[in-house]
Amino acid sequence: MSDSYVKVFKDVISNKNILTIAITTSLISLADSAYRPYWSAYLKDVLFADTVVIGLLSTIASSERLLFQLPGGILADRFGRRKIIVYGTALRILPPIIYLLARHWTHTIPALLISGAASIYMPAFNAIIADSLPSEQRGAGYGAYRMITSTPQMVSPLIGGLVMDWMGYEQGIRIFMVLSFFISVLVTWYRSKMLNETLLFEDKPGSSERRRVGIKESLKSVFTMSRSVKAMVLVAFLGSFGTRMVMDFLSLYALKVLNFSNTQLGLVSTTGGIIALVLSMPGGMLSDRFGRKPMILVSRIVSPLSFLGVTQISTFTHYYAIQVVNGIGNALGGGGMYAGGPAWNALLAELVPRDQLATTMGAIGTVSGLMAIPSPIIGGWMWDEYSPKLPFYFAVVFGLASAVIFAVGVQEPRRSKPPDTGGA
Repeated sequence: MSDSYVKVFKDVISNKNILTIAITTSLISLADSAYRPYWSAYLKDVLFADTVVIGLLSTIASSERLLFQLPGGILADRFGRRKIIVYGTALRILPPIIYLLARHWTHTIPALLISGAASIYMPAFNAIIADSLPSEQRGAGYGAYRMITSTPQMVSPLIGGLVMDWMGYEQGIRIFMVLSFFISVLVTWYRSKMLNETLLFEDKPGSSERRRVGIKESLKSVFTMSRSVKAMVLVAFLGSFGTRMVMDFLSLYALKVLNFSNTQLGLVSTTGGIIALVLSMPGGMLSDRFGRKPMILVSRIVSPLSFLGVTQISTFTHYYAIQVVNGIGNALGGGGMYAGGPAWNALLAELVPRDQLATTMGAIGTVSGLMAIPSPIIGGWMWDEYSPKLPFYFAVVFGLASAVIFAVGVQEPRRSKPPDTGGA
């Protein structure tokens, strides 16, 4: 398997588009994963946000981000992947500036809206990876991409925790916002220079290239999805609703309820990055060989159970162990309770025609996101009015329900298995 692993990895990183996207996403993650675990505490302690407000801000961020995915997918299928990715990346330059100037939680809202608009490129992002990979290596390809992009998470969260404990949330967050600004400028320039378009269109009679898909035709394809894809939309909605109910409060629970330090929380996130680095590509290769569904199901069962585990423990050792198990499940399955990850994206690419892939990915993100808009607010309200544990219990129910629907409702298409190249 080791020879096969190395060969597939070399094949994947030899693709210019995937290497470019992996490197630039890693740079973005370098800053984001350093401050993101402490963002809720920063909002609460520095920008005067209570728990319900944190849920409201999460709702604004996620609904804006997901609202733009369907139009982003349609535009990517109509005009190509590269332009949408470059323009969307350029929008990422503005939010760090706004966050640096913010003195109250209300000042962060414009940055959240712009970040949401920037996510217009996400369907094109996933589609260009799928376009650049053969079907029999798609899972491994997504896994290799995730392995590379997980590398910063080996160090950034721990460094972020040390900085927050040393300098405090206010100065610590500002340092990483400055870093995020310069990284966004560099990434925009690099993607504009290095990415190649993968969806070519016929410009002349008799051309063998692809016909440009019309806007109406793209929208129509959303409503004529196969039964399996419709089931994946429902799974994405339920998983998203449950996850978003607790995700912005998970670090807050660890810091404020369990009384862990920022450095301890950073160690947990760093360990998650190491697990993703080590297991993402093997997980993708296993999905290429044994099927996408089993790997996705592992993730969709383990992730909600980890939320339940968090509410039952009081020591850092137990919390750390739960998050390690969750990290293994997510790395192998790819997405936890979210719509994404190597196995999920590879399965979707096999269920949807290539010229409709970005539109379908955008539709899944938008539909599931719009339906889950109230989730973070409900989670914050449950936290304040009843118990910090209550939103976690509801997340478990939604997560396991999505796993059952995925198991019953999604039919994986038959495909040829990748060749075994031998090796120890």
